[in-house]
Amino acid sequence: MIEGPRKRFKRHEEVCHRFLTFSTFRRIPLFRNPRICDRFVEHFAESRLATGFRLVAWVIMPEHVHIILVPRAEVPVRTVLLKMKGPFAEEVIARWRELRAPVLDRVTAASGRPRFWQHGGGHDRCVRSEEKLIKNIYYIHQNPVKRGLVADPTDWCWSSARWYAGIREGQLPIDLPWGRPPGDIRAWGH
Repeated sequence: MIEGPRKRFKRHEEVCHRFLTFSTFRRIPLFRNPRICDRFVEHFAESRLATGFRLVAWVIMPEHVHIILVPRAEVPVRTVLLKMKGPFAEEVIARWRELRAPVLDRVTAASGRPRFWQHGGGHDRCVRSEEKLIKNIYYIHQNPVKRGLVADPTDWCWSSARWYAGIREGQLPIDLPWGRPPGDIRAWGH
């Protein structure tokens, strides 16, 4: 039986607050290096300009990243992540090669190619209610505290907690869903 050409269906993603989580290769704590965190923030900002997503909350942990964003309707989350993660990983791996960094042995996959990110897209959830959104923002900001990395969420440099608390220097601007933070961020989880 001869089949005709397959029809391509354009998949439309739901426009909502997307809670994204993605990890480093084998969950190796590659973000322990502050310079790597800073470079990721720069790539993060560039991908935001390129794809136009609204940023609601974020945190960089030693071996994973959490982000809540709202993508533009015409830009799939996959495209946002490719622009955010791809060039960054290439830059870091190129630098490690230049330095002949020992970490290359730990991040080399079975294929023989070094990887910064764990294979697969990570986790992607649609947050549909304001209550859940607030809980998820609180969860993201509490991550470094629960891990014992800092005593207060605002002590962690690589997080939007500082922005929500009014500390704006060096931070990625946040697109608040309410126009302003609803009360003290430390009380959100209670």
